[in-house]
Amino acid sequence: MQTMQTWIRGAVLGAAVTFLSAGGPAAAADKVTFVTDFGFNGRHAYYYVALDKGYYKDAGLDVEIVRGQGSADAVKQVAAKTAQLGFADAAAVILGRGNDQIPVKLVAMVYAKPPHAIYVLKDSGIAKPKDLEGKRIADTAFSAMPKMFEAYAKAAKIDGAKVTWMVAASDALPGMLNLGRAEGIGQFTVGEALLKKAAGGKELVRLAYADVGLDYYSNGIIATDDTIKTNPDLVKRFVAATMRGLKDAIANPAEAGAIMNKYHRQVDVDIATAETAAVAALAVVPNETLGSINPDRVQKTIDIIAGAYPLKTPVTVQDISAPDMVAK
Repeated sequence: MQTMQTWIRGAVLGAAVTFLSAGGPAAAADKVTFVTDFGFNGRHAYYYVALDKGYYKDAGLDVEIVRGQGSADAVKQVAAKTAQLGFADAAAVILGRGNDQIPVKLVAMVYAKPPHAIYVLKDSGIAKPKDLEGKRIADTAFSAMPKMFEAYAKAAKIDGAKVTWMVAASDALPGMLNLGRAEGIGQFTVGEALLKKAAGGKELVRLAYADVGLDYYSNGIIATDDTIKTNPDLVKRFVAATMRGLKDAIANPAEAGAIMNKYHRQVDVDIATAETAAVAALAVVPNETLGSINPDRVQKTIDIIAGAYPLKTPVTVQDISAPDMVAK
């Protein structure tokens, strides 16, 4: 009798261990809401590569990707904890910390090089930064482009006060450019393929912020001070899984484009492929780990922003970045 009871207890215990190891309640994934910088575009394909290939699942994460309305919006959503993690421009993080004490930091870099640019039609006659004076540039309300424009104007030695910025919905921007309602529009270089398609054959001119010598960090993954402090493992797992997706996307942009289209049919495969290739050009830095944060470049970014905008409170490298979230 004792032998039978011992066998039953052993069998029940074994079944329980098997259940838990197979993904029972004890192995439930951590739910994470991730907000993009703006909308769902081909440039976001690597997040969906990580999702589609199970990299987030492998990391014990149940990730929901939601649409953002600009970098400033993503910073606010993460700060308000409507999203645990997000994707935002470094300028928005610096200005948020320096002027509004928003406790958000960069935990991984994706756009390690500046993607900011102003696009104009070639037949507008605008060929150089000086030609922007007296002209209208349209962009969305929460875009990082206007926030960085003073730094661009200073580097290009033009009078930024002579340029008028107009606010418009993202889907209206190409039409405003084509119809001459604005002489230029703000756009990241990763969105050039989509803009060319919308231009309907008209030739575009790109005035990139990097072309006037600006070199700074742009978009990266963000989290709050509290999340970094209380749940660093979750942040590290999300970053590591995303970097796996980014590596795959860089190696095979066409596959990434197809995966993005699978989740968002409105995103053209070819456009997503081209945007992913453009992301690769920004993300890969020789002799640096993908996603890593270099404190010296963070300081350089702070200096550029502080030189263009007054900050109510000085911002340090430690205030806006947590470099140890990226595995070396």
